[in-house]
Amino acid sequence: MLKDFKEFVMRGNVLDLAVAVIIGAAFGAIVTSVVNDIVMPPIGLVLGHVDFKDLFISLNGQSYPTLAAAKTAAAPVIAYGQFLNTVINFAIIAFVIFIIVRQASKMQRKPATAPAAPTTKDCAFCCTPIPIPAKRCPNCTSQLTS
Repeated sequence: MLKDFKEFVMRGNVLDLAVAVIIGAAFGAIVTSVVNDIVMPPIGLVLGHVDFKDLFISLNGQSYPTLAAAKTAAAPVIAYGQFLNTVINFAIIAFVIFIIVRQASKMQRKPATAPAAPTTKDCAFCCTPIPIPAKRCPNCTSQLTS
């Protein structure tokens, strides 16, 4: 059983999938950092010094200075600022994956098609191409044996 498991894990597809998941997680962390640390601060500055991570709506009717304070008080909140950051993360990752898949499909070789079966053969007497099932050459009228 251990041998079978080792063979399963050492298959190329399983290893490729494991590498893809690890690289995908690292890429996701990079995109999250880009959105939170590079993209959203200038947008927040343009919109009047707004930090999107702290945008929320308190559902219990009380006012809280920050999202952290509301969560500390165990208040029910809709954290739409964090949701907005997550949507932007998703959009960037989806776009990058689209570009990668598009480029990979362009680089993939087209499957080689099998050569078409011949439909003619050469006459053994006059070397003219004739249909394979022919019994007599239409050009030299020779009787064909094959």
